[in-house]
Amino acid sequence: MAIKIDTAASHPLYSVHPSVAYLHAILANLPQKTGRSIDEWLRLVQGSGPGSEKERRDWLRTEFKLGGTTAMIIAERAEETADDSSDPQTYLRTAEEYVEAMYAGPKSGLRVIHDELIKLGKSLGEDVKICPCKTIVPLYRNHVFAEIKPSTRTRIDLGLALKSTPEIPPARLLETGGLQKGDRITHRFAISSNDEVDHEVRRWLALAYELDG
Repeated sequence: MAIKIDTAASHPLYSVHPSVAYLHAILANLPQKTGRSIDEWLRLVQGSGPGSEKERRDWLRTEFKLGGTTAMIIAERAEETADDSSDPQTYLRTAEEYVEAMYAGPKSGLRVIHDELIKLGKSLGEDVKICPCKTIVPLYRNHVFAEIKPSTRTRIDLGLALKSTPEIPPARLLETGGLQKGDRITHRFAISSNDEVDHEVRRWLALAYELDG
């Protein structure tokens, strides 16, 4: 049975993606750390800085001794086409759109499985964060410990971060090649119906959560 998605502000389903929160924090701390706000930096770069993004990055680092990440962010945002990827509320609105788009059209039948997996993930602990991207929905604790991906019209892959497995995994828990490639997601369950969200899925998802503690 699918869960009811609660998007009320007091009980948000999704959390701000760590990369968005990180960028937001850098911009918020600019006045204290550099003496200028992001708007002041942009006016300086656009009025007095070099023309290209790379030249602006180098200029900011050389002339103002800014760190590489800070210089990159300012230089990127000085471009007229740069989007506002640092606003948490914008991300949360976009996150809902990502999920709706993932399950539009021929993949709509998979939404019930997605919702059940989200419910299961959230039940593991209050520190679980659901942070949708365009094609996958990662689940975070301290790092990504699982991800939900509608891979085909008939199948969701539940990826798990299991760099260590204290017991032999079940046959249906497939290796992704992540161990060899150094990826966080190392195993996956291929799920085609809610009946397959069973005790094995719950057990191994819980283990991935615990390993990220």
